[in-house]
Amino acid sequence: MISRSVMLFVISLVLASGLAKAEKHESSNNVVDKIYHPYVLPLEQEFEWRLMSRQNDEGNSLVQRVAFGHSINDRLTLEAYLVGDRDEGDDFGLVAYELEARWMITEQGKYYADWGALFELEKEHQEDQWEFTTGILVEKEFGRASITSNYLLVYEFGSTIENSFHSEFRLQYRYRFIPEIQPAIELYTAEDFVGLGPSFMGIHRFEGQKQIKWELGFIAGLNGDSKDHTLRVAIEYEF
Repeated sequence: MISRSVMLFVISLVLASGLAKAEKHESSNNVVDKIYHPYVLPLEQEFEWRLMSRQNDEGNSLVQRVAFGHSINDRLTLEAYLVGDRDEGDDFGLVAYELEARWMITEQGKYYADWGALFELEKEHQEDQWEFTTGILVEKEFGRASITSNYLLVYEFGSTIENSFHSEFRLQYRYRFIPEIQPAIELYTAEDFVGLGPSFMGIHRFEGQKQIKWELGFIAGLNGDSKDHTLRVAIEYEF
Protein backbone atom coordinates (compact mmCIF):
# COMPACT_ATOMS: atom_id res chain seq x y z
CA MET A 1 0.00 0.00 0.00
CA ILE A 2 1.38 3.41 -0.98
CA SER A 3 2.01 5.60 2.05
CA ARG A 4 0.25 8.94 2.47
CA SER A 5 3.58 10.76 2.18
CA VAL A 6 4.33 9.26 -1.25
CA MET A 7 0.82 10.04 -2.47
CA LEU A 8 1.11 13.65 -1.29
CA PHE A 9 4.47 14.02 -3.02
CA VAL A 10 3.13 12.68 -6.33
CA ILE A 11 0.06 14.95 -6.19
CA SER A 12 2.21 18.00 -5.45
CA LEU A 13 4.58 17.08 -8.28
CA VAL A 14 1.76 16.87 -10.82
CA LEU A 15 0.16 20.14 -9.71
CA ALA A 16 3.47 22.00 -9.70
CA SER A 17 4.45 20.72 -13.14
CA GLY A 18 1.13 21.94 -14.52
CA LEU A 19 1.62 25.38 -13.00
CA ALA A 20 5.11 25.65 -14.44
CA LYS A 21 3.95 24.77 -17.95
CA ALA A 22 1.26 27.42 -17.74
CA GLU A 23 3.80 30.21 -17.14
CA LYS A 24 5.33 31.83 -20.21
CA HIS A 25 8.12 34.02 -18.88
CA GLU A 26 11.74 33.45 -19.82
CA SER A 27 14.42 32.92 -17.22
CA SER A 28 18.20 32.77 -17.43
CA ASN A 29 18.81 32.64 -13.66
CA ASN A 30 19.78 29.64 -11.61
CA VAL A 31 16.43 28.13 -10.72
CA VAL A 32 17.78 25.32 -8.54
CA ASP A 33 18.78 26.48 -5.07
CA LYS A 34 18.13 25.79 -1.41
CA ILE A 35 14.87 24.21 -0.24
CA TYR A 36 13.98 26.04 2.96
CA HIS A 37 12.66 24.36 6.10
CA PRO A 38 10.35 26.34 8.41
CA TYR A 39 12.28 25.69 11.62
CA VAL A 40 14.26 28.14 13.76
CA LEU A 41 16.45 27.23 16.72
CA PRO A 42 16.74 29.73 19.61
CA LEU A 43 20.18 31.39 19.92
CA GLU A 44 21.25 29.73 16.67
CA GLN A 45 24.25 31.10 14.76
CA GLU A 46 25.55 29.69 11.50
CA PHE A 47 27.99 30.03 8.65
CA GLU A 48 26.76 28.79 5.29
CA TRP A 49 28.30 28.13 1.86
CA ARG A 50 26.26 27.21 -1.23
CA LEU A 51 27.26 26.41 -4.81
CA MET A 52 25.05 26.01 -7.89
CA SER A 53 26.65 24.93 -11.17
CA ARG A 54 24.17 24.97 -14.07
CA GLN A 55 25.03 23.52 -17.49
CA ASN A 56 22.73 24.18 -20.45
CA ASP A 57 22.91 25.01 -24.16
CA GLU A 58 24.02 28.55 -23.35
CA GLY A 59 27.05 27.35 -21.37
CA ASN A 60 27.91 26.86 -17.73
CA SER A 61 26.97 29.29 -14.95
CA LEU A 62 28.51 29.07 -11.50
CA VAL A 63 27.05 30.84 -8.47
CA GLN A 64 28.36 30.71 -4.91
CA ARG A 65 26.94 32.18 -1.72
CA VAL A 66 28.57 32.69 1.68
CA ALA A 67 26.49 33.81 4.63
CA PHE A 68 26.31 34.40 8.35
CA GLY A 69 23.03 33.95 10.19
CA HIS A 70 21.76 34.61 13.72
CA SER A 71 18.38 33.91 15.31
CA ILE A 72 16.70 36.94 16.90
CA ASN A 73 14.45 34.77 19.08
CA ASP A 74 12.93 31.28 19.00
CA ARG A 75 10.78 32.15 15.93
CA LEU A 76 12.85 34.55 13.76
CA THR A 77 16.30 34.28 12.21
CA LEU A 78 18.24 36.70 9.96
CA GLU A 79 20.96 35.83 7.46
CA ALA A 80 23.23 38.04 5.32
CA TYR A 81 24.76 36.76 2.06
CA LEU A 82 27.50 37.70 -0.36
CA VAL A 83 26.82 36.29 -3.84
CA GLY A 84 29.54 35.54 -6.38
CA ASP A 85 29.20 34.60 -10.04
CA ARG A 86 31.48 33.67 -12.94
CA ASP A 87 31.26 36.06 -15.90
CA GLU A 88 31.69 35.45 -19.62
CA GLY A 89 35.46 35.83 -19.29
CA ASP A 90 35.60 33.05 -16.64
CA ASP A 91 36.42 35.61 -13.94
CA PHE A 92 34.71 35.08 -10.60
CA GLY A 93 33.59 38.08 -8.56
CA LEU A 94 31.00 39.64 -6.28
CA VAL A 95 27.66 40.23 -8.03
CA ALA A 96 25.03 40.77 -5.31
CA TYR A 97 24.12 41.14 -1.63
CA GLU A 98 21.21 39.46 0.12
CA LEU A 99 19.40 39.89 3.42
CA GLU A 100 17.09 37.06 4.43
CA ALA A 101 14.55 36.61 7.23
CA ARG A 102 12.92 33.30 8.09
CA TRP A 103 9.93 33.19 10.47
CA MET A 104 8.67 30.00 12.11
CA ILE A 105 4.92 30.63 12.19
CA THR A 106 3.77 27.50 14.06
CA GLU A 107 5.34 25.48 16.83
CA GLN A 108 6.93 22.30 15.52
CA GLY A 109 4.57 19.32 15.74
CA LYS A 110 1.61 21.29 17.09
CA TYR A 111 -0.49 21.07 13.91
CA TYR A 112 -0.86 18.67 11.00
CA ALA A 113 2.01 20.45 9.22
CA ASP A 114 4.66 22.96 10.29
CA TRP A 115 4.50 26.42 8.70
CA GLY A 116 7.02 29.18 8.15
CA ALA A 117 7.59 32.27 6.00
CA LEU A 118 10.55 33.58 4.01
CA PHE A 119 11.46 37.20 3.17
CA GLU A 120 14.53 37.97 1.09
CA LEU A 121 15.90 41.17 -0.45
CA GLU A 122 18.73 41.04 -2.99
CA LYS A 123 20.62 43.94 -4.61
CA GLU A 124 22.94 43.65 -7.58
CA HIS A 125 26.48 44.89 -6.94
CA GLN A 126 27.00 48.41 -8.39
CA GLU A 127 23.66 48.31 -10.25
CA ASP A 128 20.17 49.63 -9.45
CA GLN A 129 18.63 46.17 -9.74
CA TRP A 130 16.70 44.57 -6.90
CA GLU A 131 14.84 41.35 -6.21
CA PHE A 132 12.36 40.76 -3.39
CA THR A 133 11.24 37.22 -2.61
CA THR A 134 8.55 36.16 -0.18
CA GLY A 135 6.85 32.84 0.35
CA ILE A 136 5.38 30.13 2.52
CA LEU A 137 7.38 27.15 3.83
CA VAL A 138 5.52 23.96 4.76
CA GLU A 139 6.85 20.69 6.16
CA LYS A 140 5.09 17.49 7.18
CA GLU A 141 6.74 14.47 8.79
CA PHE A 142 5.55 10.88 8.33
CA GLY A 143 7.69 8.71 10.59
CA ARG A 144 11.16 8.78 9.04
CA ALA A 145 9.95 10.55 5.90
CA SER A 146 9.14 14.22 5.41
CA ILE A 147 7.78 16.44 2.66
CA THR A 148 8.92 20.07 2.43
CA SER A 149 7.42 22.60 0.02
CA ASN A 150 8.34 26.22 -0.75
CA TYR A 151 5.80 28.49 -2.49
CA LEU A 152 7.67 31.65 -3.53
CA LEU A 153 6.73 34.92 -5.24
CA VAL A 154 9.58 37.00 -6.72
CA TYR A 155 9.39 40.70 -7.66
CA GLU A 156 12.25 42.17 -9.73
CA PHE A 157 12.59 45.95 -9.98
CA GLY A 158 15.08 48.74 -10.61
CA SER A 159 16.20 51.28 -13.21
CA THR A 160 18.14 48.76 -15.31
CA ILE A 161 15.41 46.10 -15.69
CA GLU A 162 11.70 45.91 -16.38
CA ASN A 163 9.67 45.45 -13.21
CA SER A 164 8.13 41.97 -13.16
CA PHE A 165 6.68 39.22 -10.98
CA HIS A 166 7.23 35.49 -11.23
CA SER A 167 6.59 32.48 -9.01
CA GLU A 168 8.69 29.50 -7.96
CA PHE A 169 7.83 26.17 -6.38
CA ARG A 170 10.25 23.78 -4.69
CA LEU A 171 9.41 20.36 -3.29
CA GLN A 172 11.49 17.79 -1.41
CA TYR A 173 10.66 14.25 -0.31
CA ARG A 174 13.29 13.14 2.22
CA TYR A 175 13.89 9.86 4.04
CA ARG A 176 15.90 10.08 7.27
CA PHE A 177 17.79 6.78 6.99
CA ILE A 178 20.31 7.88 9.62
CA PRO A 179 21.14 11.46 10.65
CA GLU A 180 24.34 11.48 8.58
CA ILE A 181 22.73 10.08 5.40
CA GLN A 182 19.29 11.21 4.23
CA PRO A 183 18.36 10.55 0.56
CA ALA A 184 15.76 12.74 -1.10
CA ILE A 185 13.99 13.60 -4.35
CA GLU A 186 13.62 17.27 -5.28
CA LEU A 187 11.38 19.14 -7.72
CA TYR A 188 11.87 22.73 -8.90
CA THR A 189 9.54 24.78 -11.10
CA ALA A 190 9.89 28.41 -12.14
CA GLU A 191 8.81 30.23 -15.28
CA ASP A 192 9.76 27.96 -18.20
CA PHE A 193 11.77 25.50 -16.08
CA VAL A 194 10.83 22.16 -14.54
CA GLY A 195 13.61 20.16 -12.89
CA LEU A 196 13.67 16.88 -10.98
CA GLY A 197 16.44 14.84 -9.45
CA PRO A 198 18.02 13.08 -6.47
CA SER A 199 19.78 14.66 -3.55
CA PHE A 200 21.53 13.54 -0.39
CA MET A 201 21.98 15.36 2.88
CA GLY A 202 23.08 14.72 6.40
CA ILE A 203 23.84 16.22 9.78
CA HIS A 204 26.62 15.51 12.29
CA ARG A 205 26.13 16.83 15.81
CA PHE A 206 28.90 17.85 18.17
CA GLU A 207 28.60 19.01 21.77
CA GLY A 208 25.85 21.47 22.66
CA GLN A 209 24.25 23.19 19.66
CA LYS A 210 27.24 22.70 17.41
CA GLN A 211 26.48 20.74 14.25
CA ILE A 212 27.41 20.58 10.60
CA LYS A 213 24.94 19.97 7.76
CA TRP A 214 25.69 19.03 4.17
CA GLU A 215 23.61 18.74 1.00
CA LEU A 216 24.37 17.46 -2.50
CA GLY A 217 21.87 17.35 -5.35
CA PHE A 218 21.75 16.84 -9.11
CA ILE A 219 18.68 18.27 -10.84
CA ALA A 220 17.89 17.61 -14.50
CA GLY A 221 15.70 19.93 -16.55
CA LEU A 222 12.56 18.34 -18.03
CA ASN A 223 11.82 20.99 -20.65
CA GLY A 224 12.59 19.09 -23.84
CA ASP A 225 15.66 17.89 -25.70
CA SER A 226 17.97 20.74 -24.70
CA LYS A 227 20.61 20.07 -22.05
CA ASP A 228 19.89 21.67 -18.68
CA HIS A 229 21.15 20.23 -15.42
CA THR A 230 22.32 21.71 -12.14
CA LEU A 231 24.66 20.47 -9.43
CA ARG A 232 24.00 22.01 -6.04
CA VAL A 233 26.14 21.78 -2.90
CA ALA A 234 25.59 23.32 0.54
CA ILE A 235 27.46 23.20 3.85
CA GLU A 236 26.25 24.82 7.09
CA TYR A 237 28.02 25.04 10.43
CA GLU A 238 25.65 25.88 13.27
CA PHE A 239 26.80 26.83 16.76
